[in-house]
Amino acid sequence: MNRREFSALLPLLFAAPSFAPEAAAQATGSIPATAPTPLPTLTSGLYPGDAITDPKVQHVTHHYVLGMLPDNIRLEAHGSILAPGAPHEKIGHHKHSEIWFMRTGTATLMTAGTERTLKPGDMGICIAGDDHWIGNASATQPVSYYVVTVGPPE
Repeated sequence: MNRREFSALLPLLFAAPSFAPEAAAQATGSIPATAPTPLPTLTSGLYPGDAITDPKVQHVTHHYVLGMLPDNIRLEAHGSILAPGAPHEKIGHHKHSEIWFMRTGTATLMTAGTERTLKPGDMGICIAGDDHWIGNASATQPVSYYVVTVGPPE
């Protein structure tokens, strides 16, 4: 093999790891990351919630649905109950947007550094990427709300 033939093979040698990432990982001693489990594709229909298992828990969540809509849109819905005096959830931010629908009680919703009071019938929205948390504003009454999240796969 001459220099010209060898130089023609160089691009193929550099591209070889992309054709066999597991072999490349074994060669370097690293373990390839496992792909997340794909979410189910959702269809029209009924999605019943979970039952309350322990009303003494400070934060109870009732899951309805988690899956993918057409056009690669992730949808998740759940209901939550926060006990009186429970600490607010930790500050979070996500690739998806979140929508809260208040059922009972009074909640404090912080989005992008601003705190707001939500009462029954109110709706709060957190746009994807904004820091947020929700907490029970009452030390004596529980608060309950529904959450719907929509956005790209996580």
